[in-house]
Amino acid sequence: MKRLWNLPKVDLMPLTEINEKRPVALVYSGPAWQAVENRLHLPVAWKREVFEASIENWDHLMEGFNGEVVYSLGGGLTADSAKYFAAKIGLPLVVIPTALSVDAFITAASGIRRNGCVYYVETKTPENLILDLDVVAAAPAAIRAAGVTDVMSIATGSWDWKFAHEQGRNPTGMEFISWVYDNSQSILQGVMDCAEAAGRGDRQGLKSLYDCLAMEVQLCNQIGHARPEEGSEHYFAYCVEQFTGPGWPHGDLVGPGILLMAERQGQDTHAYETALRSCHIPLDRIPPEVVRRTITQLPDYCRKHALPFGIAHVPEGIV
Repeated sequence: MKRLWNLPKVDLMPLTEINEKRPVALVYSGPAWQAVENRLHLPVAWKREVFEASIENWDHLMEGFNGEVVYSLGGGLTADSAKYFAAKIGLPLVVIPTALSVDAFITAASGIRRNGCVYYVETKTPENLILDLDVVAAAPAAIRAAGVTDVMSIATGSWDWKFAHEQGRNPTGMEFISWVYDNSQSILQGVMDCAEAAGRGDRQGLKSLYDCLAMEVQLCNQIGHARPEEGSEHYFAYCVEQFTGPGWPHGDLVGPGILLMAERQGQDTHAYETALRSCHIPLDRIPPEVVRRTITQLPDYCRKHALPFGIAHVPEGIV
C-alpha cells in the first residue's frame, strides 16, 4: 500500500502554556530536560532517557510503559525513539524540539544503526509539534540551527539524484522528476537566505528554518523517498561513524559531508561554507586522517550497503 505522509500540526507557543491532562509517557534527553524543566509541567506517568538508536534497545526501554500520549523532548534520537514507541503502541505523539537540529521531528521514519550503517524504519508522523522559539533561540549555538544541514544536503543530494539519472542508475521508484528537483533548489535557496539569522537565534530566522525543513520533508513525502535531499553527504556521515564512534551530533557529520561531496561534484562550495558557519556547524571537528580514511573507503561502503548511486560511489569524483 502506498502511503503519503503528512506534517504534524505546529503550535507556536511558550512551553509554559501547555495544558496536558492525559498521563504522559516522556522520552527525553538529559540536556533538553535541564533546559526546560522550569517551564514544562506535564503529568508524567513514565519516562525514559534514550542513548541508543536500535530496535532492540527501544524494545527493552518500553518495559513498564505507561501513558495515554507520548511526548518527545530533545533532539533527533529522542524523536525517532518516541515515534517508534507511539507507533508500536498506537498512541498520539507530541514532539517538543529544544533546538532545530534535524528534520527527524517531522518525518514518518526513525533512523536506526545496524551493521555499521543507518537504516530507516517507517513509524509515524507526530500529531503535534510544539515550537517555543524562545527556547530554541536559547539553545547552544552549535545545535540551535544545525537542522540547516538536513536542508542544505539538497545541494549534494539532488545533484546525486540528477547524476544517477544521467547515468541510468536511479533505483526503481526513485526516478528523477524535474519539477521536484526544481522545487528542491528553491528550498535550498530559502535555507541559504535564512541561515545567518537562524544561526544568531533570530526568531523569524528560526521560523524560516523550520519552514524550509517542513517544505523539504513534505516534498520527499509526496514522492515517497528522500533522493532530493539525501545523498553522498549522508553516506559520508554514516561511514565516518565507523571511526568517530556513535553519539556525534548529526550536523557535525553531515555539514562537513556537504562540503566534501560538493567539492567532489565540482561545485563551488564558498556559499555553502558561509551558510554552515553562520549556523555554527563545526566543519573541522573530524580529524583529517579520519576524513581521508572515510573518503578512501566510501565507494566500497556505498556498494556494501546498497546505497542509491551518487558521487560517493565514484572513487575519483568529477575530474
